[in-house]
Amino acid sequence: MPERPPLRVDQLLDRGEPDRPALTYRDETLTYARLADQVSRVAAGLRAAGVGRGDRIAVYAEKRLETVVTLLAAAAAGAVFVPLNPLFRAGQVRQVVADCAPRLLVTTGERRATVEAALADAVDGPAAATEPPPRVVAFGTPEWGRWLAAEPLDRHAPGPVIDQDPAAILYTSGSTGGPKGVLLSHANLLAGAASVAGYLRHTPDDVLLGALPLSFDAGLSQLTTALVAGAHLVLANYLRPAQLVRLCARHRVTGLTCVPPLWLRLAAERWPAEATTALRYFANTGGRLPRATLDTLRRIFPAAEPYLMYGLTEAFRSTYLDPAQVDRRPDSIGKAVPNAEILLVRPDGTACEPGEHGELVHRGALVALGYWRDPERTARRFRPLPGEPLAGRPETAVWSGDIAYRDEEGYLYFVGRDDDLIKTSGYRVSPTEVEEAAYASGLVGEAVAFGVPDEELGQRIVLLVAATDDGPGPSVPELRGALAATLPAYMVPAHIEVRAELPRSVNGKFDRAALRRTVRATPPASQEVPC
Repeated sequence: MPERPPLRVDQLLDRGEPDRPALTYRDETLTYARLADQVSRVAAGLRAAGVGRGDRIAVYAEKRLETVVTLLAAAAAGAVFVPLNPLFRAGQVRQVVADCAPRLLVTTGERRATVEAALADAVDGPAAATEPPPRVVAFGTPEWGRWLAAEPLDRHAPGPVIDQDPAAILYTSGSTGGPKGVLLSHANLLAGAASVAGYLRHTPDDVLLGALPLSFDAGLSQLTTALVAGAHLVLANYLRPAQLVRLCARHRVTGLTCVPPLWLRLAAERWPAEATTALRYFANTGGRLPRATLDTLRRIFPAAEPYLMYGLTEAFRSTYLDPAQVDRRPDSIGKAVPNAEILLVRPDGTACEPGEHGELVHRGALVALGYWRDPERTARRFRPLPGEPLAGRPETAVWSGDIAYRDEEGYLYFVGRDDDLIKTSGYRVSPTEVEEAAYASGLVGEAVAFGVPDEELGQRIVLLVAATDDGPGPSVPELRGALAATLPAYMVPAHIEVRAELPRSVNGKFDRAALRRTVRATPPASQEVPC
């Protein structure tokens, strides 16, 4: 009988051999059979709790077995899973809850206080006035135990969910405000898993180290690409690079994907032979990897192939550079991943010539559904594909806002963004969010945030502030402490200056270009690496 193609992301569990390891966290490993059983039972528990098709299930937890089980169980129940960044503070949790109105928020006992603080105060949002607050369930509680003990849901019974239905909302920053939810379908996740696992050549013998957050598109891709190949994923929540080295040795990891800040730290570690001999590839995403770091990693992992990748959440995965081209084109982001097409266009939508700068436009099965309940933002980013519609109606593509050029052989090179969004530590950060946190501290009268190039972080966040009218202004440590209490570590500015005033342009806006020119060279940042 031919293999039944998956319709939902949880059905990727059927790709693994039942007795082979699927997921490991610390000293516990779930086989594919045990993982599928737990997912089916928790899915039944969700259904019994009233969860239906299209309901949102938010998961606020570090990477652990229960986190993955909950995400896949939500998909099996026909719901939409919303993985929250574990670095979020109460303010960001509150914003996401107000935006997507989850029916349930699943978390850990340690994080419950943060969740309760987030839900204590109402916040404006599309659903805040009409939807009740979510019910909170923590791992290890009696209710969670009842879910695990439920009669398993038949995940293959005919149901109303199809592959075009929403499967996940991934929250990412926009240049003009708080987190925005990118809505991904089951088809997006399945196509992305098959595409990436294909060019990385994943097999059931692979052991992948999950070092990136599951709320990050590349981190979620590590999970789905492991499952589609029947491979083994080891979950890691470590910020100390030496611990990742030990995990690679302990589990004989064959594939490792990181963002540039983490790679810079890993390149400075001592790698014993038992940590490197099994590694067959290492991959970079979330920003440009400095050439010196790439050279160091190739010396550390002489038998491993390097994959340089580029992507954005709205298109899930986008490009990669064939390892055979790394020596010739170490600065290139490569070509489109399988089952995707990347266009390079001028502002009028016409194709760029080789060497000409233009905007990257993404088309294909990986293009997301849009932004959750945000038609205005969706209309700006998800626009008709350039050219004459072949079927009488336009095809939707993602206009990335990223500027690049193409060489004579079709290889792409990233140049920068066409907006003020800050790309740091593999995250996209809204300058508005940083500025609003500075104002909320009550310590400043004016604030401007922006990114400046940084070899380690991609960009480091700079915050320039002026004092309030009735005070001398805060000290830098005082303001940094206030920001660290409300912002995730990766959003806390690496460089803060207090000035007498901030210049404005002729139209009264802060003159960001002038302010950038005045920023002195600063030492490397000490921001946390997201894991």
